[in-house]
Amino acid sequence: MDYRQLGRSGLKISTLTLGTMTMGGRGVFEKVGNVGRAEARRQIDMCVDAGVNLLDTADIYSTGGSEEIIGEALGGQRPQGLLIATKVRFPMGKGPNDRGLSRHHIITACEASLKRLRTDVIDLYQVHEWDGITPLDETMQALDTLIRDGKVRYIGCSNYSAWHVMKALAIAESAHRERFVCQQIHYTLEAREAENELIPLAIDQGLGVLVWSPLAGGLLSGKHRRNQETPAGTRQLAGWSEPPIHDESRLWNIVEALIEVAGAHGVSAAQVALAWLLGRPAVTSLVIGARNEQQLADNLRAATLVLTKEERSMLDAVSQRPLQYPYWHQAQTARDRLGPADLALLGPHL
Repeated sequence: MDYRQLGRSGLKISTLTLGTMTMGGRGVFEKVGNVGRAEARRQIDMCVDAGVNLLDTADIYSTGGSEEIIGEALGGQRPQGLLIATKVRFPMGKGPNDRGLSRHHIITACEASLKRLRTDVIDLYQVHEWDGITPLDETMQALDTLIRDGKVRYIGCSNYSAWHVMKALAIAESAHRERFVCQQIHYTLEAREAENELIPLAIDQGLGVLVWSPLAGGLLSGKHRRNQETPAGTRQLAGWSEPPIHDESRLWNIVEALIEVAGAHGVSAAQVALAWLLGRPAVTSLVIGARNEQQLADNLRAATLVLTKEERSMLDAVSQRPLQYPYWHQAQTARDRLGPADLALLGPHL
């Protein structure tokens, strides 16, 4: 297992992170998985044995159920070196202040997460989604307070647009408060929109990148094929709608390329999809979740898979999107003065 520095922080995390959205099985999250305490403990042990040092959850997963199972599975005793990340933003009650990124909700939610996780500190606390109603200064001040109070060590954001992230960083730095060290985003061979702004932003501003649903909800696992029925036991058959697929033909072209590369290595298509992501600019860690131990064991093996330059080029070509404006214009007329962040997107097109 390799370890990469998380943004500008001194913290190093494993290139694979254990995602726990499958733990709990309450409400809508039953469509994703229903991993109980005993299975959760086995998954955690498997990951620790493989060198994974970060566990990622959120208060909204099974409405606190995921955090509760993690707390029960660990019994208040974390394996040495294991870091815990969780998130705040989505509704945790029916009251008007039980959601969002107000000072009230952030601090209340953090204290509740600490209790469910049976821990004294959250290593990485992430705002789970944008809140356009709460002043961003209030949000950043509340997160800074949690760090100063010793309840949180690092902070990050998830599902923000680039201007949201930049505004948050500017506010934090101007007020001499703690800044985000990372962003958690959706990024796959099928969904490469993050390359337009979010990946260049991460390079330019020194942010780590955690990738959620790196297999596109299982669509890139190799189990789903063109003109075949959706396999039983998958979240797609259960009606889970993330991520949206806008070009099904393109998806199957990508899957077929993954299967071809996987065959050459004698591994799963899922491992190839994960290995491709681990070689992309700015990516720090992939958040992998599993319904069972077999899926988890397969995904963990991606940490050591090395793709050839030719294989990467083939996967790039089958998944590449045309440049949007202003990027196609920059590729044509600004190529004489492009920096590293620019080249992360434009380089392959020059």
